[in-house]
Amino acid sequence: QVQLVESGGGSVQAGGALRLSCEASRFIDSGACMAWFRQAPGKEREGVASIYTGTGFTNYAYYAGSVKGRFTISRDNAKNTLYLQMNSLKSEDTAMYYCAAGFRYCSERYWTLTTTYNSWGQGTQVTVSS
Repeated sequence: QVQLVESGGGSVQAGGALRLSCEASRFIDSGACMAWFRQAPGKEREGVASIYTGTGFTNYAYYAGSVKGRFTISRDNAKNTLYLQMNSLKSEDTAMYYCAAGFRYCSERYWTLTTTYNSWGQGTQVTVSS
């Protein structure tokens, strides 16, 4: 089980931007699904974005409809680091953001399920003020 540590959270005004980072304690297979989830108080944990490296070393990503076009997920396999660039932030983006690593490639059917992942970070808080 790999250890994951998130960073980059904080408070920002609506319309601003943040970049979250997730550092893994060891190498993660590029074919393994990695994702960002978020959870606001009183709400269920929801998938924000996921990424994996498929055939031909091409990266594939999935996004929640609420963040598509504003957020970008990426990974640097050499650094064992996952990123989430968050632009045009809205108050509804306020949540605890968690990094997760799975054991297989992402799929449209399964990436939003927490059971897809076997490693989770401690979370980093993102607060967007109106």
